[in-house]
Amino acid sequence: MLQEVVQYFLHIDQHLAQFAAQYGAWTYGLLFAIVFCETGLVVTPLLPGDSLLFAAGALAAQGVFNIHALVGLLIFAVFCGDNTNYWLGRWLGVRAFNIDAWFLRQKYLSYTESFYEKYGGRTVIIARFMPIVRTFAPFVAGIGRMPYPRFISFSVVGAVFWVSLLCYASYGFGNLPFVKQHFSWVIVGIIFVSIVPPIVEYLRKRIQTA
Repeated sequence: MLQEVVQYFLHIDQHLAQFAAQYGAWTYGLLFAIVFCETGLVVTPLLPGDSLLFAAGALAAQGVFNIHALVGLLIFAVFCGDNTNYWLGRWLGVRAFNIDAWFLRQKYLSYTESFYEKYGGRTVIIARFMPIVRTFAPFVAGIGRMPYPRFISFSVVGAVFWVSLLCYASYGFGNLPFVKQHFSWVIVGIIFVSIVPPIVEYLRKRIQTA
């Protein structure tokens, strides 16, 4: 099962292209839903984010999507997701983490809180490039009752930067022969780069508490 999930992520461009060939414009709705769920529902932190945006941008370069419509739609998806997650955090609070479920681990909450302690409201922007943390950052902002205008300003900046950077980068470079031939390794590289900051932060905390 795990191997199948990994293979799906590594070849997400192929699966996305197949879906687009079969369902056409409905693929925009699929992309919106995935990005919304990853950013807006605290129970879905493991959905593809970076790799999905990169794959979508590369397919836009092939004419599958309109790149500007794609970027605008996905920025809006992040905006809607962040808002949903923020207000869920204000309403549910830490009570949500009393549930014994693999997707609502107390360590995820504690880890995200540590980022807020270090970076403050900028965490909403920084976390945009970090899997799992980007899902919990709006939720924790809601729990901590960060003033909504402050939260939403960070959210918009992060959404524009994240979506634009990945989609336009892949639009420009995703169809280079080398990238196309080694797309799986490019995805691995993107995932690796995105998880380096959390690993460094984790090791830093372990050293400090040792």
